[in-house]
Amino acid sequence: MASSPMASSTQSPRPNLAFRQLRGPRSPGEFAAAVRRAAREIGERVSCDARYVGRVEAGEIRCPNYAYERVFLHMFPGRTLADLGFAPRAQVRGRGARADAKAPPVPAVIRPHGPHRPSTTDRSSTTNKPHTTIQLYESHPSGSDPRACDPYAIQTHEESDVQRRAFMTGSTAAVATASLAPIGLTLGGPAEAAARHGRRIGEAEADAVEEAVRKIRLLDDRHGADGLYRHAAAPLRTAYTLLDAGTTRQSASDRLHACAGELAISVGWLAHDSGRFDDARSHYAEALATARVAGDPGLEAHAFCNTAFLARDAGRPREAVRAAQAGTHAARHGGSHRLLSLLALREAGGWAGLGDRVGCEQSLARAHALFQRGASDADPEWMSFYGPAELEGLEAQCWSALGDWERAARHARRAAATASAQTPQFTRNIALYTAELADDLARAGRPDEAATAGLRVLALLDEVQSSRIQSMLAATTRVLLPHRRASGVGGFLERHAALPRAV
Repeated sequence: MASSPMASSTQSPRPNLAFRQLRGPRSPGEFAAAVRRAAREIGERVSCDARYVGRVEAGEIRCPNYAYERVFLHMFPGRTLADLGFAPRAQVRGRGARADAKAPPVPAVIRPHGPHRPSTTDRSSTTNKPHTTIQLYESHPSGSDPRACDPYAIQTHEESDVQRRAFMTGSTAAVATASLAPIGLTLGGPAEAAARHGRRIGEAEADAVEEAVRKIRLLDDRHGADGLYRHAAAPLRTAYTLLDAGTTRQSASDRLHACAGELAISVGWLAHDSGRFDDARSHYAEALATARVAGDPGLEAHAFCNTAFLARDAGRPREAVRAAQAGTHAARHGGSHRLLSLLALREAGGWAGLGDRVGCEQSLARAHALFQRGASDADPEWMSFYGPAELEGLEAQCWSALGDWERAARHARRAAATASAQTPQFTRNIALYTAELADDLARAGRPDEAATAGLRVLALLDEVQSSRIQSMLAATTRVLLPHRRASGVGGFLERHAALPRAV
């Protein structure tokens, strides 16, 4: 989100006139019915009604979620989200982004008072007013770019200089780490300066923490967690230091608590996916404590959801069940069927780890039933990854834990195919589903197919760095070793052995 730090957080939304023109003479209710019909044509289920259409036209919904995006682009072929009057997803991803769409493209900054020497690179001010600028990340204008409706196109644009430097090292993973490095919320600056001058933290600081969450999520979707985790620790430390400094208003305090908690979960996930389970557990607990202090049930449900996933991966399936059930309790009044569906899948994973097939099947049935109720405005922004592919992938993991390899492979294959077709920007998830498929096929006694899937994962590892995926591949190679003479298996084993080892 490229926004001016001086923009008001209470700014009125801009009406979406382009979308209103596309509705034509139809009433909002008639148009909503057309949206639902179009969704059914492509296998989506959206709960579109006249109120949703009104919110879009009023500019309250600046960018639709992925389900609505697919439906709208199906209804209006040849158009982009920008043509439909929506803002780039990269500007709105995160909790309640508040940028003015007309604001000049300047970096999000935090400006506690303090001595500062103006420089030619300081675009936030042309005066000599003393302040300290802390830049979160490099921002580039994208409003006039037709690719701007794609957050990953925006990310590529932002990373162009970084990519040129990474090319010299031959490592696409360097793109991710170098892109995250400028999220430089340092530990001492903002809060110490605020305390020293008696100034409380406000909306600009909450905006800055929100930006850190957005950037981390975008990078993780593409590159995976390895190499990102150590860069994300600094903004998290500062977020909690800002909380200690106090805020100007209760609304700012609530936002900062929510953003700090979401940042703790994002950093915890980076630790989780890179195999640092103890660190992840600590970050999730920190987010849960923040949710309890702030009385934020949405944040609490998110923290429990990730805790359940971690507990399953760490070999504590009973804890996974309990955490998923606690998350369901926290989310019960939130109105998001998709969140409840994901929590049911987390519970199913715990039952599978306990070897309880009946409990797993009951939770899976509940997850599917809730998912089929469709997306809604109540779905949290962080759930943008949860679509049909993720549903299939998580179910595959359940059957794998129960030892039903054929059934697991069937769902993993669907997950990989769906992700490649519908969300090709989620490179990490495509690699994950394909690695799951390779392992399931190997254990199901189909080594040649497993090797083919494994080679597809290896082709993605230049772009994706995830210890979790690499561990899955290593386990698959051990299963395939006795079958090295089978078609394609020897080549896969040789290519896997040639991978550079982590130090």
